[in-house]
Amino acid sequence: MLTQVKNIIAVASGKGGVGKSTTAVNLALALHQEGYRVGLLDADIYGPSVGMMLGVEENTRPEAVDEKYLKPIEAHGVATMSMAYLVTDKTPMAWRGPMAAGALQQLLQQTQWGELDILVVDMPPGTGDIQLTLSQKAQVAGAVIVTTPQDIALLDAQKGIEMFLKVKIPVLGIVENMAVHVCTECGHAEHIFGSGGGERMATQFEVPFLGSLPLDIRVRADVDAGQPTVIKDPEGELAQSFRQIARATAARLSVQAKDYSQAFPSIVIQ
Repeated sequence: MLTQVKNIIAVASGKGGVGKSTTAVNLALALHQEGYRVGLLDADIYGPSVGMMLGVEENTRPEAVDEKYLKPIEAHGVATMSMAYLVTDKTPMAWRGPMAAGALQQLLQQTQWGELDILVVDMPPGTGDIQLTLSQKAQVAGAVIVTTPQDIALLDAQKGIEMFLKVKIPVLGIVENMAVHVCTECGHAEHIFGSGGGERMATQFEVPFLGSLPLDIRVRADVDAGQPTVIKDPEGELAQSFRQIARATAARLSVQAKDYSQAFPSIVIQ
C-alpha cells in the first residue's frame, strides 16, 4: 500500500556496473540518518541484491498481514522489500517482461509500507518494462540518475534521463560514482574513468549535480559484508559524501513540493 508514502524516488542508471544499487542502499540509509522515515524497494526482479547488501539473513521471509499484504523486512531502521525475500538465492527469474512488471506492481502495492517520508526504489538498469510500470503505477516524485564519468556510461545515462522526462518524472539530479581513485599506498589520485562527465551532463540537461563518490574498495567491501558504509563508519569521509547527497536529494524534493505548476492544466484563451 502506497497510501501513506509521501515521496517515491527512483534510483536509476542507463547501464549496469555503475554502482547504482550500492548508491541506492547508502542513500536510503543516509536519508534515515537525516531523520526521515524511509523504505527501500529492490525493483531489480532478475538480480535482487539489496537484502545481501543490508545484511539480511538468507531465507528471511516477510510476514503476511490479513492474507493480503506483506510486512516489509526492517534493516538498519529502513523498511525493505525485495524479490530475494520471496525466492531462494538459486532461483532464476526466467520471466518475460510483463511478468517481471507484474511482480514489481505486487511488491509496490501489496507491501504494507506504513507511514514513510521517502520510498527509495532501486531500479534495474535500462529503460524497459520495469521503469515504465513504475511510472504508470506509482506517483514518482523524482529520479536520481547514477553514472560514472566514462563516456559510454554517460551515453546510457542520458537515455535514462530522456526516458524519465518523457514520462513526466522530474530528474532530481545526477550522482557521479567512481569519480576518482586514491591509492591507499601513496595517496596518488587518478581519474580512472575520466573526470567531470556527470557535471557536464547535469549542465547539458539543466538538472542538479547532487555530488560525486570515489572509487573506493571500502564501499564495495562494506556492502559485501552487509554493513553499508554509512552504517559501518557513519562519521567517516565516505559516509559524509553519501549524507551530503542525501541532503541534496531531500532539498530537491522540498523545492519540488512547492512547485505546483505541474498540477494545473494549461489554459489557452483564444
